[in-house]
Amino acid sequence: MRAADRLVVDTVRRGGPWLAVLVATSVLGAFAQLALPLVLGRTVDELVTGAPGGTGAATWLGACAAAVTLTVLCDALGVWASGSSGARSSAWLRNRVVRNVLGVGPTITHRFPEGDLVTRMGLNTEEIGRAPESIVTGAALVIPTAGGIVALTLIDPLLTVTLVAGLVLIALVLRAFLTVSTSIAGDYQAAQSDIAARLVDALAGARTIAAAGTADQERARVLTALPRLRGHAMDMWRANARAGVQAGAVVPLLEVAVLGVGGLRLAAGDLTAGELYAAARYVVLGAGLGSALGYIGSLARARAAAARVQELVSESPRVYGGRSLPAGPGTLELRGVDAGGLHDVDLVIPGGQAVAVVGRSGAGKSLLAAVAGRLVDPRHGTVLLDGVPLPDLSREALRRAVGYAFERPALLGETVGAAVALGLDAPTPGAGCDGRPGEKGEVVRAAARAARADIFVRRLPGGYDTPLEDAPMSGGERQRLGLARAFAQGVRLLILDDATSSLDTVTERQVARALSRELRDRTRLIVTHRVATAAAADRVIWLDEGRVRACGGHRALWADPAYRAVFQADASSGSGAGASSPAGAPFQARVPSPANASSLAAPPSPGDPPSLGDPSSRTGTSFQAGTS
Repeated sequence: MRAADRLVVDTVRRGGPWLAVLVATSVLGAFAQLALPLVLGRTVDELVTGAPGGTGAATWLGACAAAVTLTVLCDALGVWASGSSGARSSAWLRNRVVRNVLGVGPTITHRFPEGDLVTRMGLNTEEIGRAPESIVTGAALVIPTAGGIVALTLIDPLLTVTLVAGLVLIALVLRAFLTVSTSIAGDYQAAQSDIAARLVDALAGARTIAAAGTADQERARVLTALPRLRGHAMDMWRANARAGVQAGAVVPLLEVAVLGVGGLRLAAGDLTAGELYAAARYVVLGAGLGSALGYIGSLARARAAAARVQELVSESPRVYGGRSLPAGPGTLELRGVDAGGLHDVDLVIPGGQAVAVVGRSGAGKSLLAAVAGRLVDPRHGTVLLDGVPLPDLSREALRRAVGYAFERPALLGETVGAAVALGLDAPTPGAGCDGRPGEKGEVVRAAARAARADIFVRRLPGGYDTPLEDAPMSGGERQRLGLARAFAQGVRLLILDDATSSLDTVTERQVARALSRELRDRTRLIVTHRVATAAAADRVIWLDEGRVRACGGHRALWADPAYRAVFQADASSGSGAGASSPAGAPFQARVPSPANASSLAAPPSPGDPPSLGDPSSRTGTSFQAGTS
């Protein structure tokens, strides 16, 4: 069995109690349909040959009414059960897929565009969720078919041979239709995903498109796959029509053949009129397998969708260990790390230091930050926090230890306060966000004050309890809330990935002051394009094409023209205001405090990678990854 087919089976099994109701109603309805020709035939015989005023005809008429009533009730209840079981199956599958996708982390978007992911997790899971109805109801059609064969055999074996020959033809048609439809449905769904992926990209750049006046061109780009989508839809319609004609043509031919043979048997006195009528009805029921075409088409779409969803489920989510962190200052080590664009990175970042990561665009700065906090696992090498490999830490320990802030933070939660408190575990004793006890207010407000977000949050109508949709914010205000969220969580390591790029100069200096004062007990890894941020850091990591070109103090590195060119290049692209200022201009490298000087000058142990505090790493060319 294919992995996709196993996924379909697993999804069907998750239909809950309504799946059992669907099975029961389908089976009972099938037996009711199977019994109806028999009781109708007996009724005809009683009416034709029975004694006048006898009770036999009335009894069989009552049986006919009961069979019809049971069929109608089973159909009605089956519709309800199929919808409910399908909804439960879809919900289970969506939860599984979303949980797996989020567990894999951001690397999954490198393989699947966001619009494609949304299509697979939304529309495709819904198509798989219809599988319970397709499988159960379609399989129930086997009961009338098998019963028709048995009944015809009891009436006259010669009629059975005629029916079986027709059923073989119908089965071949259905099998071919399932194979062809699965392939066409997969192509159709891929075209849908292509359109969705382009549409999501266009929506993300809606302001740029409007400003450039390129809406017509963008619409044409988004709908590039529309002719292909139409072509696959037409292929599906043609396949369905062809199979329908082939299967449908068998039924009247079978009925004519059985009536012809049965008529001869009736003339010879081997059949009664009622038996001939029942035989004709059983042929129609037996050949009713051809009506499974719609269920086969739905199953084909479910199988094609399962093949696409299986690609998401088969991605291995990040695995966590069970260790907790020992007491320590937050020392971060990267040993021989290779990850995508990073190559053979060896670093030791002493705990409690503020370290800036700089480099040209594409140098690997954001990737280094992601590896440092285990948003991405390296292909080779090890990342340790206070001597513990990050994969060995439990999810809770890693979440408490590391806080992230990004350039464009996604604010999640019902309220502003909930967005900052995202990821915090138990409520913190003390005042709530607006003075109410029993909330995480003290931690949230302290983090917001450090990020300089408390002032504008308090001006909102509901303060920290303001719903996010009722709190329009600028890019800088969103960044401040993202910083507050990181400050509330990361008790050992703060990772700021260009997280102050939208702040004004005054606010940025205030946040920098908080990083160097209130948060000085945490290790701070700051990805930046700004010379001011690099100058304020204790040390600087200079990346070039995925390798550590040098690390040391900003003032020492500034003597290298290539280092200065990093900021000049960013300034020319609009990402670093004031970046071309020479050393000694308004932004000067801050000399480390005496408290830090001793740790900076501590010599490394033999065989250890050079530390950022190693005096030999203070020039622009003396330190490279993996060498000394």
